[in-house]
Amino acid sequence: MTSANLEVRVSEVNVSQFDHTPFYCEENVYFLCKKLCQKGIADAEGSDLFVAFISNENKQVPLWHQKASKRADGIVLWDYHVICIQRKGDGDSPYVVWDLDSSLPFPSPLAVYISETIRPSFQLFSDYQRFFRIVHAPLFLRNFASDRRHMKESAGNWIAQPPAYEPIVAEDGTVNNLNEYMEIHASNELTNVGAESINLVFNQKHGVVISESRLEEFFSLIS
Repeated sequence: MTSANLEVRVSEVNVSQFDHTPFYCEENVYFLCKKLCQKGIADAEGSDLFVAFISNENKQVPLWHQKASKRADGIVLWDYHVICIQRKGDGDSPYVVWDLDSSLPFPSPLAVYISETIRPSFQLFSDYQRFFRIVHAPLFLRNFASDRRHMKESAGNWIAQPPAYEPIVAEDGTVNNLNEYMEIHASNELTNVGAESINLVFNQKHGVVISESRLEEFFSLIS
């Protein structure tokens, strides 16, 4: 697919065309990736898509411009969040972010998303540092599974109503491994961003973990 064709198709996209269940961002992104592939907006196998889990050890990550916020600046302190990042070729915005929970344009250039949603210039305590687990979408679509147990109270009641469709099961029959993706620790971080880390993201089931300050650098190395 040429960059020009992608630009045309992206311009025709509306967020309402995608399924969205509040507080089930990992499932929303799973089906977002599938639909981008089906619509021809992404490569048929999703090779130009990356799923990013955003969290930290304390499970407190501040993100701005979130629709769920009741504040004017749109800030929400999530325990974790999930977005899709797409490589769309050359040009001023070689990567775009698809965030179904964001009030920013859909999609947004990666640089804009970082500036407006991550706000690296905003000084935060270290407890709120954001880490990104980057997983290549084809691996994610084959291996991810969730039985939604994390959304139930100890008494068995739902914290938030689940989607109407059946839970996602991995190709190998695994019924739940969400915790393997959303558990992110500073010790997991790749401190040396280079060719080896790029290789890992295409081959490791759980991708790689990088800090917010290395996000653009990381994607600039993916050709």
